[in-house]
Amino acid sequence: MRKHLYTTIFALFSLSTIATAQANLAHEIGFFAGPVTLQSDFGERHNVDTNVGNAGFGFGVAHWLNFSAANNRDRYFPEHFKIRSELSFSRTNLRHFGEWVERKPDGLFAQQLKNMKGTSTVIGLGSQLEFSPFRSIHNFENSVGGISPYFSAGFMVSYYSAKLNSRLGDMSLPSVTPGKYLTPSDGRAHGFSSENGITVAATAGIGVHYKLTTMSDLMFETKFQMYSSDWIDGLNPNKDIYTENKSNDWQVWFNFGYIYYLEF
Repeated sequence: MRKHLYTTIFALFSLSTIATAQANLAHEIGFFAGPVTLQSDFGERHNVDTNVGNAGFGFGVAHWLNFSAANNRDRYFPEHFKIRSELSFSRTNLRHFGEWVERKPDGLFAQQLKNMKGTSTVIGLGSQLEFSPFRSIHNFENSVGGISPYFSAGFMVSYYSAKLNSRLGDMSLPSVTPGKYLTPSDGRAHGFSSENGITVAATAGIGVHYKLTTMSDLMFETKFQMYSSDWIDGLNPNKDIYTENKSNDWQVWFNFGYIYYLEF
C-alpha cells in the first residue's frame, strides 16, 4: 500500500510541475468541510439509526487545474473538465445500532454490542476528474449568481487509524466480545483490530458550484469513497463464515466549500 501512496504523491507533484510550466493552465484553491458517515461493520445495514449515529466530521483543502484559460472555446474537454487534487481528514465515532442491540429481553449479546465502541480517523490524498456537463467553464465564470452542476470520479490513498474498546473490559474475552468478532479473520487473530494502515479508495461525487463573485465560487457536493480494505472501522468478521459482512467499508461526505481563483 505504501507504493500507492508514493505513486499518488509523485503524480500530484508532477501535475503541479506541469501546471507551473504551462501558461494556459489556471489554478483554483479552496477548502471544504461537512458531516461524514462511515458505512461499516458497526451497526445494522440500511438502518437509519446506524447512518445517523455513526456520523462524524471531515474537512480538507483542494486545488483545481483549469484548462480553459487558453480560450479554447471550441474544444469540449478544456471547457467541461478540471483536475481536482485534495488532502482531507475525517474522524468518526462508532457504535452498534439496530435490531440486535434493541432486541428484548436484553441478553449478553446485546450488552456486548452496546458496550463496544470505536473511532476511525482517515487522512486521504488523491485526485479526481471533475466534469461539468451542462455549462461550459467560460460561460459559468462570466455568470455571477449562476450555478454549474458537476460529477467527479477518481481515487485516493488513505491512511487510517482504527481504535476499539469495550466498557466490559478485555475484548479478547468471550464474555466481552461476541464470538463472530473473536474468530480469526484476514490474517488477524480476531475479527477486530485496533490498527493503523494504508488503503486505496475509489471516489465518485455529484455536486454544484455557485458563482459567488468573478474570482470565487461556493460548492456543495455529496461524495462516496469505497475503500479497498474492510479494516477502516477496526471490525472485519471472517467473510467465509459471516457472509452478511461481505462488503468493504465505505464513506459518504456532505461537503460545503469555498473556492478562490488564483491570478497566475
